[in-house]
Amino acid sequence: MARLRVVSAGPGATIQDVGRFGYLRFGVTPAGPMDWTAFQTVARALDNDERAAAIEISVGGLGVTAEEGAVAVAYAGGAFNWTRDGAALPQAARIILRPGEILSAQAGRAGAWAYLGVAGGFMTPLEMGSRATHLRAGIGGLEGRMLSAGDVLPLDCGRACEALKEAEIEAPWLAGRARPYRVVLGPQDDYFSNTAIDHFFRESFVLTPAADRMAYRFRGAPIAHARGFNIISDGIALGAIQIAGDEAPLILMADRQPTGGYPKIGHVATADIGRLAQMRPGESCRFCVATVEEARAALIALEERIAGTKTRLRPLLKAPATASLLSANLVGGVVNAFDPD
Repeated sequence: MARLRVVSAGPGATIQDVGRFGYLRFGVTPAGPMDWTAFQTVARALDNDERAAAIEISVGGLGVTAEEGAVAVAYAGGAFNWTRDGAALPQAARIILRPGEILSAQAGRAGAWAYLGVAGGFMTPLEMGSRATHLRAGIGGLEGRMLSAGDVLPLDCGRACEALKEAEIEAPWLAGRARPYRVVLGPQDDYFSNTAIDHFFRESFVLTPAADRMAYRFRGAPIAHARGFNIISDGIALGAIQIAGDEAPLILMADRQPTGGYPKIGHVATADIGRLAQMRPGESCRFCVATVEEARAALIALEERIAGTKTRLRPLLKAPATASLLSANLVGGVVNAFDPD
């Protein structure tokens, strides 16, 4: 029976599915992928159910190997460097990992998160209807913890991999274009003056090292409050932008708390959350205002592009081996450069 074994795992590698929903009123955070766009691209490339669990990989990297049989896998997200037994692979692809082969991901020139899925998904235990790992609560995934070398990941072995051909995934929607992140104002934008709001959209902000699956803290020109910085605690949605007493933006991410008591100047549009999640500390960004209608239209358009992932698969071209190059006749003839005839 085929299985996948973890050979190496840097900090931050966890099992994630779309998230654990319906439990916020009990204080249970959804968790789920930081970059939902890359996560769903992997699922589509494998023809998996959208809830199928995958491995989320941080800049710490990951190495896995197949045992007892071939495994169909797909990966995408960030500009990570992927190799199979040391040979370079495309930035996003679907491959058949044969027994003994080692697939490795290492942080590349950009991006903070990548995703590795298998045909049928990982069959780790369900907790409250989800396999998503929430590290602070210690639930989901493998014992609620990060992956480590030696872990054996259970697969849905009912899914045969023979029908899935190796292919490169062309997913331009995953490109990290340096355009502003769209923000829908509210619900506490009235806690800020028009000048402060204008300042927020005019200035650039730098992601600080205080960035993890719970929240990304930015630094820049202060965003002053007009009515203080304490509110009656209310629900926290993905992408909420809190401005606490330090007058700096704090954007709540996948492992956000269920409620919070700081005013929220706005929310990052869901269509831009994946791009935001791929930022690394030290990188700068800007924000631009968007209406609810604009944010909804952007999300629908992005979902439609991701739904077409299978039409963006291209045959995976393998680099020729040295032996085959040496055995081939690569010279079609010779000429004397000094002989005019």
